[in-house]
Amino acid sequence: MAEAQPQTVSTAQATDPVHAWIMAGLLFLFMLINFADRAVLGLAAVPIMQDLGLTHSQFGLIATSFFTLFSVGGVIGGFLVNRVASKWVLAALALIWSLCQLPMMLSVSVAALVVNRVALGFGEGPAYPVALHAAYKWFPNERRAVPTSLIAIGALAGNGIAAPVIVTIVAGWSWHAAFGLLGAVGLVWCVAWLAIAREGPLTPDGLSSDEPMARPSYRRLFRCRTVIGVQIVGFCAYWLLTLAVVWLPAFLSQAFGYTPVQAGWIMMLVSLGQIVLLPGLSTLSDGLKRRGVPSRLACGSVACASTLAAGLIIILLARSEGSLPIIACTVIAFSLCNVMFVLGPVLIAEVTPVERRGAVLGVSNAITTLAGPLAPVITGVVVDVGTRPADGVRTALLIAGSLTILGALVGFVLIDPEADRARNPLDSRDETQPA
Repeated sequence: MAEAQPQTVSTAQATDPVHAWIMAGLLFLFMLINFADRAVLGLAAVPIMQDLGLTHSQFGLIATSFFTLFSVGGVIGGFLVNRVASKWVLAALALIWSLCQLPMMLSVSVAALVVNRVALGFGEGPAYPVALHAAYKWFPNERRAVPTSLIAIGALAGNGIAAPVIVTIVAGWSWHAAFGLLGAVGLVWCVAWLAIAREGPLTPDGLSSDEPMARPSYRRLFRCRTVIGVQIVGFCAYWLLTLAVVWLPAFLSQAFGYTPVQAGWIMMLVSLGQIVLLPGLSTLSDGLKRRGVPSRLACGSVACASTLAAGLIIILLARSEGSLPIIACTVIAFSLCNVMFVLGPVLIAEVTPVERRGAVLGVSNAITTLAGPLAPVITGVVVDVGTRPADGVRTALLIAGSLTILGALVGFVLIDPEADRARNPLDSRDETQPA
């Protein structure tokens, strides 16, 4: 692994810092729409299952279909954004989502719903890594955690803050109307993005436009212990995130006795918890790095400790009784599990040169999100084989919590950006190996 190239902000960015945050704000909205598009299926789970006559296992398979091409899309988008301006890639992705949502306003069959979710998953696979790659062109390494948290909060807000609105539309009109509204919102974002967005000017320091860039091979980058550690912890954390998106509203209703509207408000509380937690931990991480604290501690340990705590609290949730403990465990656990999705990409960007960053972020996200196809199906089967749905839900939570704890412990061992850069100095072979 090459010693990380120091990066600076060009004159263009130095004279236009406001636009950097405008871009971060647009990417926040981008991710909000992204997760609202995928969360609407879970928020409308009960009426969809009733309308189409589905069991929990069958609904889990439909939810899993979203991830059929999700990782493939993530890999393709990651490599594409290394060659095509991120402005155009992001606009194309949002357009795909919108065009997928609009047909859902009509009456659909199970087969049509599956095809729709597969196409939507392909378009959403590259969203988060491409959005971060675009943002990192505006912010240097020691100031990336906070804008990353803003973009991540957009994703989480789509799952939580938008939940009461979506649930209200489903209850007042139909689940078809909720899909249609999200498609229209996506089209509006595309217009705003194309009018305002531009590429960031951040480039590796000390290299003129006609000098060759240092290019470590992808093989070396993907063998980096920090990258592997982020992928493992991220996989386990994404298992929890998938449960939150697909099953948590139904869990709160069927296992813990909340009404659909109450479940929507609890989902909003989860998002509010994340809005408080993620910027705070991101500011802490950036501040520690600027004070000279190694990234292993400032980023890696903070992310792994948060994931470990999330797993422990999920196990506590599985054994909880009473409204207050259930709400508290739900909000805290599903807030903490998302810290890795903020600090993990920052760690990967620290050990990856900018000309390889889009692909490494995209592939790592594809590996992380492999939990997506597994979690809904396994959870649905566990719930169905239980004596009662409530018993199956608690068992599924125990499985998820145990997996998350294991992943966090592995992350503590593997993640160490400083050691990776010292262990893998750049040599001439890295510069000549093909991409």
